[in-house]
Amino acid sequence: MAIAKIIELNASSKTSMEDAVKSGLKKCAESVKNIKGAWVNEIKVVTDDDGTVSEWRVNLRVSFIVE
Repeated sequence: MAIAKIIELNASSKTSMEDAVKSGLKKCAESVKNIKGAWVNEIKVVTDDDGTVSEWRVNLRVSFIVE
């Protein structure tokens, strides 16, 4: 019987939401094995004074199988 665990993490990117997700999962995979999936729980942006998005932030939930 497999047991899955879910962890929550935050990641950011200056370029896009997609890049924030990818970089967060890549960093997570450095210490967590058997990642099976993830979902974006929340999206936030940081803006400049003129309203231009300067940073994308995501809150991810990542599931993995416990060995």
